[in-house]
Amino acid sequence: MKRVLVMSPSGEVYDHDNVRWYKHTDIQRSINHYHNIGDAFVFDSSLKLLQFSTLRDLNIRAPTDADIDRYNAEFDYAFLRGSNYIHPKIRWEQAAHVLSRLKIPVIAFGIGAQAPVKGKLELSDETKRVLSLIADRSVSLGVRGTYTADVLWQLGIRNTRIIGCPTVFRGNDPMLRIDLPPLDQVKTAVFTLRREVGADYAKDVRHYLDLQRNTILDLAQRFDLHVMAQGEVEEKKVLWGTPAQREEAIAHLRKHGWLKGQGDPMEALYASRLYYSDVVAEIERFVAARDLVLGYRLHGNLMALANRVPSVYFTYDSRTVEFAETLSIPSFDVFGDKPFRLEDYWDQSLFERFNRAYYQRWREMRLFLDENGVAHKMVDETVSLPKRMVA
Repeated sequence: MKRVLVMSPSGEVYDHDNVRWYKHTDIQRSINHYHNIGDAFVFDSSLKLLQFSTLRDLNIRAPTDADIDRYNAEFDYAFLRGSNYIHPKIRWEQAAHVLSRLKIPVIAFGIGAQAPVKGKLELSDETKRVLSLIADRSVSLGVRGTYTADVLWQLGIRNTRIIGCPTVFRGNDPMLRIDLPPLDQVKTAVFTLRREVGADYAKDVRHYLDLQRNTILDLAQRFDLHVMAQGEVEEKKVLWGTPAQREEAIAHLRKHGWLKGQGDPMEALYASRLYYSDVVAEIERFVAARDLVLGYRLHGNLMALANRVPSVYFTYDSRTVEFAETLSIPSFDVFGDKPFRLEDYWDQSLFERFNRAYYQRWREMRLFLDENGVAHKMVDETVSLPKRMVA
């Protein structure tokens, strides 16, 4: 069994391949800290695809010579957890120094580039150096989609393989598919919230938020709807805070127009239908029990698809567009000129495109791990029974 290092973990590991946020039972420890639990989805999902006996963090903050000697002597490879690393603001600490001295393979496991709303993507010399070092230490880099592959190509990095994200493959089922029930049979739904927004992600912040709020309220009239947060501070305070913290959070949300006071249906949803957890397994059980999951969160929606729950993506930046394209996921353009109508996406032919893309990307992910010498649990889809394709 392999001994593995992880660069940029997101959460603590328990029971070998399960992830939850650090000291998650200590509510006050992180209640004022925004962390996107979607990053923990990716970490958890990565571990569920790998075969390993030992997992340790790769120290890139203050590594010693002894640390690096031990990594080279005792570990088989390191992997960079998939995330949106390729953007101008990323800081790599001492990663370039560590990678330049590693003799073991370093695997990029589903990384992505973030295009700016305007202008050209400008990357630091440090980012270019780190990416080049990883490319030199692996047969291929696993990337989110075509845009990321193009960015790396322009940097002279040609050994990419488009694999999407480990989260969609976490169930280890190459024949996973989405089969839509009649829409009138859909009773329970989840909207994946993303109030976190900036001009570098959304070209019109007010429209981004207003459309999200209005869509949530429209869906709440049709379904038993929960609103699922992924780490927003105010939502955590509403759910878990002291009375003073809860009052502070509600005041903040009212000030910014997300909540509107007494009689506001969004306030009613927040009082009884708001959900968040710092434990990946709990979130998975929550979304897997619903009929429909949709919204602004890339990984929240993806967790649903991984559990055969239909999902529609709301795309608003290059990251969400790229991922929806990689897996042919039905998606609504937040900044397009059409209103959102769920009926427009409740079409089995649209989800057959996802079913086909999933099968193809499964193969790409498996080949990516094979060619990099990574021991894994992924089933070889070429030996699966053909009849399962239409099960």
